[in-house]
Amino acid sequence: MDRTGGLLNVVDVEATCWEGTPPPGAVSEIIEIGLTVVDLERGVRRARHRLLVRPARSTVSAFCTELTGLTQDEVDQGIDFADACRELAARHHAGERPWASWGDYDRHQFTRQCAAADTRYPFGHRHTNAKAVFTAAHGLRKRPGMAQALRIAGLPLEGRHHRGEDDAWNIAALVLRLAGRGAWPDVP
Repeated sequence: MDRTGGLLNVVDVEATCWEGTPPPGAVSEIIEIGLTVVDLERGVRRARHRLLVRPARSTVSAFCTELTGLTQDEVDQGIDFADACRELAARHHAGERPWASWGDYDRHQFTRQCAAADTRYPFGHRHTNAKAVFTAAHGLRKRPGMAQALRIAGLPLEGRHHRGEDDAWNIAALVLRLAGRGAWPDVP
């Protein structure tokens, strides 16, 4: 397949969010990074990981807790964003392996937050928008959310939706279904 041995990192992030406008001075920051390692050659999800990230310029709102289940007390136990990026690069080979996310939000959030925190971007340039691949493979006109895509594919939603670790695991199942149909692109 490629020099990474057919391994793909599937990433999903959760970030601070609010119902309506953020409080003054607050910005959306990553609070959880879910990562599932997919072995495309063997057609299996090999490992799942979760990094809790302590926000520096925002807090977890009641709306965010309702959506994700994450609390301020929980993310306060996390690591800072720069350490999370270093761990992604060192432990999860983020700069070497191709990676995928459901849509482009996760990639853009990392780009914005790395620039704001003056932190090195942990990923390489080989990113695949799994939502776009799924939409094209199924001949859909509108890009579905992850939960809807699982229903279309006949796959169960495992865990809690809007939880990074669980969403990465579910997106990985969709990637493997696409790969099994020959619809997942080879990443140079």
